[in-house]
Amino acid sequence: MTSPVIELSRLIEQASRVVFFTGAGISTESGIPDFRSPGGIWSKIKPIQFQDFVADAEMRKESWRRKFEGSDGMARAKPNSGHLALAKLIGSGKASCVITQNVDNLHQNSGIPDDRVIELHGNATYGKCLDCGCHYDFAPLEIAFKQHGEVPPCEACSGLIKTATISFGQSMPALAMRRAEEATRDCDLFIAIGSSLLVYPAAGFPVLAKQQGAKLVILNREVTDVDEHADLVINDEIGSVLSQAIG
Repeated sequence: MTSPVIELSRLIEQASRVVFFTGAGISTESGIPDFRSPGGIWSKIKPIQFQDFVADAEMRKESWRRKFEGSDGMARAKPNSGHLALAKLIGSGKASCVITQNVDNLHQNSGIPDDRVIELHGNATYGKCLDCGCHYDFAPLEIAFKQHGEVPPCEACSGLIKTATISFGQSMPALAMRRAEEATRDCDLFIAIGSSLLVYPAAGFPVLAKQQGAKLVILNREVTDVDEHADLVINDEIGSVLSQAIG
């Protein structure tokens, strides 16, 4: 019987347009806890709803306090062997992009160009104006917050600055969703990695890929509700499997 890792390697070799889809599981091996799992951040700290952030100055202060105290656990994380394996395949031209639910910037840090990473839930490593979209480094925002107890408004338009993540209650980014759908429809191998595939609409992409005729691989430590649609399911350590399959 062919081992799952060898079968994954064979599917990658036969494909010409690979798309990766990643969730929290690929980053837990870098020390970033899964937000949703028991013991994860959201089981300890109630997430702040987008509408509350916008409407309530105290909720904005609490949001920034959490960020600057490092309670998101991402500050020191480095790409692991799984991230590096994906970067290698994208660098070779075999894979076109990574669609990710993660906000940790580890795909970019692994060497994947920004335009090859489609972030469905935004990015937690910088701030962004909610009105004009201006980007802000955190360092000056943190200085202002510690001095004045709040983050100042956008210098360009006086809009609210928020961490560039998609919060509960906030609309999904239209451009990223459109790019993700286009990549999914165009691929011939879709590999879902480290995602429970429970959070929609993002979790619909693996099934869409299968419906469009692509092979579907699911690599996750636990079973998912989409396993029945997959051509190959691997329940194992992500970094080890990917580094062996991709080389």
